[in-house]
Amino acid sequence: MMGPYRMLYFSLGDFVTHPERPDWGLGQVQSITGNNVTVNFTHAGKQMINCAIIELVKVDLPGSEDTA
Repeated sequence: MMGPYRMLYFSLGDFVTHPERPDWGLGQVQSITGNNVTVNFTHAGKQMINCAIIELVKVDLPGSEDTA
């Protein structure tokens, strides 16, 4: 059984979508505190998501990867 915290697979500034709320549009991660992630969505504004309950989907935008 997993502990109370899920390993998050995104960082501040990453873009995500909510799997159950596609109408919210694209969101950008604003803050991460434990499993609580604040995301600013295009059509829903700032929302706090508990990632122990909802698994946000990371979106890789073209040209957003590092080219080192």
